[in-house]
Amino acid sequence: MNADLFSREVYQPLAARMRPRNLDEFVGQEHVLGSGKPLREAILRGQLHSMVFWGPPGVGKTTLAKMIAHYGEAHFESLSAVLSGVKEIRAAVARAEEERDVRGRKTVLFVDEVHRFNKSQQDAFLPYVEDGTVILVGATTENPSFELNNALLSRCRVYVFRSLDVTAILDLLHRALEDREYGLSVSLTVADDTLKTIAQAADGDARRALNLLEIASDLAEEGVITPEVLEQVLVTDTRRFDKGGEYFYDQISALHKSVRGSSPDAALYWFARMLDGGCDPLYLARRIVRMATEDIGNADPRALQLALNAWDVQERLGSPEGELAIAQAVVYMAVAPKSNAVYTAFGRARKDVASQPSHEVPLHIRNAPTKLMKSLDYGKEYRYAHDEPDAFAAGENYFPEAIADTRYYFPVEQGLEKQIREKLERLRELNRTSPRQRYPVSGQKKPDQKEGKK
Repeated sequence: MNADLFSREVYQPLAARMRPRNLDEFVGQEHVLGSGKPLREAILRGQLHSMVFWGPPGVGKTTLAKMIAHYGEAHFESLSAVLSGVKEIRAAVARAEEERDVRGRKTVLFVDEVHRFNKSQQDAFLPYVEDGTVILVGATTENPSFELNNALLSRCRVYVFRSLDVTAILDLLHRALEDREYGLSVSLTVADDTLKTIAQAADGDARRALNLLEIASDLAEEGVITPEVLEQVLVTDTRRFDKGGEYFYDQISALHKSVRGSSPDAALYWFARMLDGGCDPLYLARRIVRMATEDIGNADPRALQLALNAWDVQERLGSPEGELAIAQAVVYMAVAPKSNAVYTAFGRARKDVASQPSHEVPLHIRNAPTKLMKSLDYGKEYRYAHDEPDAFAAGENYFPEAIADTRYYFPVEQGLEKQIREKLERLRELNRTSPRQRYPVSGQKKPDQKEGKK
């Protein structure tokens, strides 16, 4: 292998110097680069095709793109979607056309953060990918299904990259300590436990692991990275967390599903993970209010009040008291009886309102503040519930007649809703047997229970 691609004529950070120089040095991603895997074989044979690498930071996406060009003896062009636009895309394509026409070489065009290009910018690649002017290699931390055009996706193969495990990162750190040419230029003594702590703190990110090691080496006294030095290095380090991105939504989903699944321990874990990653506690407080209404509802109405109280504590006191109050609410809701009956009932009602005609308000429950309205029978025959036995006007109906037998709310056999269910069944029976039924209804129409399910 030609090492010029990875040479360090000027100073480079340790993570840049330790980029693997061939596929055998590549750490992780065995599921796509292991022996005999199609991508590995294609790279070794120089059979290039456009592709998208989807995965977290620091797992080798950029490095592999450079290797693909190197093995395929292709010209390498690189763009960052953060800093580039259509002008830069056209300039890169022009250079690719020159390489093809003058030197007879293919061009690998690597686009970092490709998901940040808008639709028109992504469309700019299509004709050149189609005619082979460039072999597009895009890198993204976001789900390509949501962030990339279907037209572009259909022309690329998507390879999913995974976070590196602690064993793989430890192997990389040992190589950095032992390699005098590309690794650390000084001899260091690092205890196994200390090295493992660095590997764990890297959170699956090789670049972060090497950066932490390099910083620790700069602070080390007499060639020893002590626990005190490591603590100083890690004090400002945070776990991988992308506000508004894939990791963000994965973790809030995990928190919500843990509460819904009545697992207080898992719920606390994901709550702590999001705080550790820098998530705004007020955002979490708002989401927890939703959990109280969506997944607990009337099975335990106290959950909503506790969630609102926790939100209030966070706003008033901040950290750490507010976070502890939110944690209390999280645990309470995880162990509370569950019901999504109100959530699904509201969804059914909204669906009917959106899909049905605008039924008139029945005359007997219209407001009648004027003589004209009364003369038109507004409010006529309305039965004031408080004047009826048990404050219930048996046989009365408050729906438009066309949908009089509709039911949305079906309380579950959990918590307070069990009692609500029993009460509603008694009231419906009174309606059914009342000689004063407004209009005959069965009260048994039951919508699809799957409606509104997330």
